[in-house]
Amino acid sequence: TVDLKYDDVSYATVHQSAFLRCGMMPVQPIKELWWFKIGASEERVYYYDPTSVDAALMKRARRSSRDNTSLEIYPTQLSDEGEYKCRIVVWDNTGNSTEPSVPISKEARMMLKVNVPPEKVEITHLTSGRNLSLRCKSEGAKPPADILWTKTSPDGVETEIPDLSKTREIEPAGELYDTAEQIFYQLQENEMIAKISCVVRHHNTNTTIYKNITFVSPAIQNALKVTIQRFAEPVLYSSIENQDGQDNKAGLVKISADPGFKVPYNTSVTLKASAPGVFPEPRYLWWVGDQTGIAGRELHIDNLEEDKSYYVLAENPLGRVVLEVPVHITTSDYSQWNDSSRDGDVIVDDTTGGLDTGAIIGIVIGALIAVFFIGFAVWYWTIRDGTQVFSPKKEKPHTIDEETIPFRSTDKPLLRTISTQTLEGRRSRREPSI
Repeated sequence: TVDLKYDDVSYATVHQSAFLRCGMMPVQPIKELWWFKIGASEERVYYYDPTSVDAALMKRARRSSRDNTSLEIYPTQLSDEGEYKCRIVVWDNTGNSTEPSVPISKEARMMLKVNVPPEKVEITHLTSGRNLSLRCKSEGAKPPADILWTKTSPDGVETEIPDLSKTREIEPAGELYDTAEQIFYQLQENEMIAKISCVVRHHNTNTTIYKNITFVSPAIQNALKVTIQRFAEPVLYSSIENQDGQDNKAGLVKISADPGFKVPYNTSVTLKASAPGVFPEPRYLWWVGDQTGIAGRELHIDNLEEDKSYYVLAENPLGRVVLEVPVHITTSDYSQWNDSSRDGDVIVDDTTGGLDTGAIIGIVIGALIAVFFIGFAVWYWTIRDGTQVFSPKKEKPHTIDEETIPFRSTDKPLLRTISTQTLEGRRSRREPSI
């Protein structure tokens, strides 16, 4: 009598080795060994004849070295799952050596279950202040995977998040399954968490996968703690001019400007803030001077006319920072155009160099002062000499007798008196009176 020892169900993990047991008790000489996979028809997997043939009809199949009758498949594929049949033919002469041996056939059926660990794990999140919505999805597992959540403190202590406010979904994906679980978590005041983990466990394949979300506060380089009237408590402050961008630290706040931080007069600028690696997602607040703050990642500035410094706050439950963002005007020449302008058939190229507003104002003031002083000097010298500022054009010099000097209506009375006296005195000397 020959008995077969086998397992009704055997389990294997995809890409690993599958073992289907089919042994004899007691061990007898083998005449033939057959393995079949049962489907719509019996598919031959393996055949063995000790006298001549040892043939694996499926290239990944072989006889096990454990007992020479069990079957091993490597590497296992998901398609290998199903029902198998083992048939063993042995010689049995019931212990009577004088009688011819009689072939005895024994068969056993068994199931092979192929397990598949999760192929992919993704975690997504939405944040609003201290409120977190986290969703973890395990894809391509068989059977479906389990999901649990843990949180880790800054000192490395990991604790499981209670099963509160959780929703789970299991969806078939062909022969595999996707498992998704979502939780809602609220950070408590002053609660310090280093990370929250989605732990995917697949017990059938002894697989555990961690997908972490690390908590990171916004950060800036060369920061000073300052007091700003807008906020009740001091904040870390710096300027983008003090950010070298070379630090690999996660969470650094970055500012970009389109078209740039230095633009021509009357140009519109868009400033954009980002903080790669910061979690929870920070909120941003922009302002300039005493104006009301504008919330959002971007700030659009229309027609910038002068140098200005803008400020942006980046804040999440772990911390907050303020960055100063100066934007400069490169020219104050209002008439400067980037391209040639056309007026009718005449092309006008404006190639004048640009002056800033301060230079123009200085030139105008200087010119006014110069005109004032020149006018004052002329007026002063006119009063002092008693002469008119302007006189008729003088005639070309020529030699005349003093007595023939004509009287000019433009001469003042004093000059006329002196001239008359001189002429009379000279006349008296020539013609003495009698």
